[in-house]
Amino acid sequence: MRQGEAVPPGKWTGPAGAGVSAPLPLILPDPARRFAATARRLETLAIGHPMEQWLRFMAQLAWAQHEAATSLPPPTAPSLSSVEEAVAARTPPLATDRREIDPAWQAALTGLLRHFDAVGLPDQARAVIADLQRCAPAALDALADAFLRGVLEAPQIGHALYIAAALQFHFTATAAMLGADSLRLLPQRGLCPCCGSTPVTGVVTASGRLPGSRYLYCSLCSTAWNHVRAVCITCGASGTLTLESIEGDNGAVKAETCGGCRTYAKLLYAAKDTRVDPFADDLATLALDVLVGEAGWSRHAPNPLVLME
Repeated sequence: MRQGEAVPPGKWTGPAGAGVSAPLPLILPDPARRFAATARRLETLAIGHPMEQWLRFMAQLAWAQHEAATSLPPPTAPSLSSVEEAVAARTPPLATDRREIDPAWQAALTGLLRHFDAVGLPDQARAVIADLQRCAPAALDALADAFLRGVLEAPQIGHALYIAAALQFHFTATAAMLGADSLRLLPQRGLCPCCGSTPVTGVVTASGRLPGSRYLYCSLCSTAWNHVRAVCITCGASGTLTLESIEGDNGAVKAETCGGCRTYAKLLYAAKDTRVDPFADDLATLALDVLVGEAGWSRHAPNPLVLME
């Protein structure tokens, strides 16, 4: 399966001898393709878009992540024993409360910030980048910890974009190093089996082992995992789900709303557009978030690259 299809290339995991009709449980990311695919899709979606300049900026951010993926040495892989212990306990092996963050994440941040030296940015954005470049390593680690725990203060929101992008690369590169065959889905199926984070979007496949399957994509480590359709990923209910979309679009992106917990999650339909990218298409459809938000639903979890004050 090629990049740009419903489920990108990587390492599929599943029980030995699983029948061809069973959807495969999860896929580990391929950092060398993940960020480049998002960058290219953002560049395509930006053409004529009402938020064209912002989407082009986010494409630059994805290209910076790709540069990190193709130039930096791999992070320290978690020990086999720690992974086995986590899997046995049905907890995610890369959960941030289980292990300290590898200081190598800061190398990714340095590269991301340097990438924007050649990109025209507003003065306010350049001030944020300069501030991060002046930060001591301990201060950067504190910012990363605050971001991962969801306790960033309002003055730090501008810094969060670059912190999030660097951590996203770091956790994606780390997840790619895991032993795929040893991983299992979590009891809380709406959470990533690798790092325990929430998904950014879901993709309903148009090809592959079982077309029509839904895969959720982790907002932090980019792992994809299978989740049954027509079940709320927040509360697990199924009786009050509806699909909302923007009138007149091609139907490739919809919001699955739950009348029980009043949350929604985005679904991307590869049958409507085989080029959908779970990360890029989420950013390009913020108008859908506004639509369902005004109707009274809350997003199941924020996109870490779109934090607001």
